[in-house]
Amino acid sequence: MTNKEKGAKRFKRKLLHKYRLVILNEETFEERFSFKLNRLNVFVFSTLFALFLILTTTFIIAFTPLREYIPGYSSTTLKKKATRLAYQTDSLQKILDVNEAYLSSIKKVLTGDVKTVEFNKDSIIEVAKTDPSVLIRTSRRDSLLRQEVAKEDKYNPLIAPQVQEYALFTPVKGAISEPYDSKTKHYAVDVVTAKDSPVKAVADGTVIFAEWTAATGYVIILKHNNSLISVYKHNAMLTKEQGELVKAGEVIATVGNTGELTTGPHLHFELWRDGYPINPTSFIDFD
Repeated sequence: MTNKEKGAKRFKRKLLHKYRLVILNEETFEERFSFKLNRLNVFVFSTLFALFLILTTTFIIAFTPLREYIPGYSSTTLKKKATRLAYQTDSLQKILDVNEAYLSSIKKVLTGDVKTVEFNKDSIIEVAKTDPSVLIRTSRRDSLLRQEVAKEDKYNPLIAPQVQEYALFTPVKGAISEPYDSKTKHYAVDVVTAKDSPVKAVADGTVIFAEWTAATGYVIILKHNNSLISVYKHNAMLTKEQGELVKAGEVIATVGNTGELTTGPHLHFELWRDGYPINPTSFIDFD
């Protein structure tokens, strides 16, 4: 028998050599229980116990909420909060974008920085006549319907078109010292009147600005229906604050001479719609 075979036989004998594990009472040395062991049994039992621990830990981490207490794993509640905060952040960003656009339009109203666009009606009509992309082909049924409607309307009384879109209250009575002129970017009318005369709201609305500015003194801006905005500058005093609701004809300020860009008591009045200026004399009689 070679040394290699002797070593293998000795290892096998040690591996299968039996031992007895005895649990004794320390005081009486009474044997409680005992069982036989060998090194192979201990190795097999230890391996199976380690595999059981690994499988149990994996199950707990993968399928139970206890994984939230293990460092490195996020909780379900935290994920829900993060998702909700992401939606709220997106909503707030949209609100901020809308507010920034709105404040930008208000800034244009205050500074008068706006570009006027002039259209040539005749050129637009010529393009519509010559451009094939804007030609509309009507069917025979449509032509017959148009003729029938034309016959019915031939004997109907004509209704006069509405001349004015707005019915506005006169803010102050007085003489216009400087009229509305888009060429010089004077998007307002300057109405000369007695100092401390009441300035009245032209329509129902909400005060969206009521502050002092260096150039135009006390300024108050009202937002009305149909995206209409009215601006009152160079006031001596404001009687309304931002956020208040006002009625048409209600006193909102008094005529003054405040600000750097003024030469005497007057009201600098502007009308805007959708970020574009409107000539106030088209809707209001200041005389």
